Amino acid sequence: MSGFLLSGMISTKQLATQQIKTIMANTYSQMYIQTVFAVKYREAVIAKSWRSDLMAVIGNLINETGCKTIIVNGVEDHVHCFFSLKAPLSVSDVMKVAKAKSSKWVNESGILRHRFEWQRGFGAFSYSRSHIDNVYRYILNQEQHHKKQTFREEYISFLELFDVDYDEEYLFEELI
Repeated sequence: MSGFLLSGMISTKQLATQQIKTIMANTYSQMYIQTVFAVKYREAVIAKSWRSDLMAVIGNLINETGCKTIIVNGVEDHVHCFFSLKAPLSVSDVMKVAKAKSSKWVNESGILRHRFEWQRGFGAFSYSRSHIDNVYRYILNQEQHHKKQTFREEYISFLELFDVDYDEEYLFEELI
């Protein structure tokens, strides 16, 4: 009977949703977030043959948190997610779910011969409604974009564009 209350047979998820609605009554927001995260050691292991499946899994995981996925796309070594963030959640909450469960999906699928992991951390950047189309197109065209710019260059340019303080020593884990 795990996950259910006997009185009225309401699930714990339904109860939590009701509690959030009560706590969050009259709370309205619209936040558009782009997150960027890399494969551990920036290994180029996300093959074209299964990349779209992985992107769909990540998008569905974001949706399962209550957020709304706009687009998820990436290349061999990193992923961009663009979604609207639901008010009671933090970006960290959403990324924790998306990264943990998507790496589990990769590992359980047997796609790779070795263990798959995402790099610790992520970049997160917010946008106004008027930027949705441009951000969508940017993420959609990742393959073409990365013919001109490396992931490292791209990531640093985001940090600088959004005026984020960072220490280059901690940007990425290097291969040992």
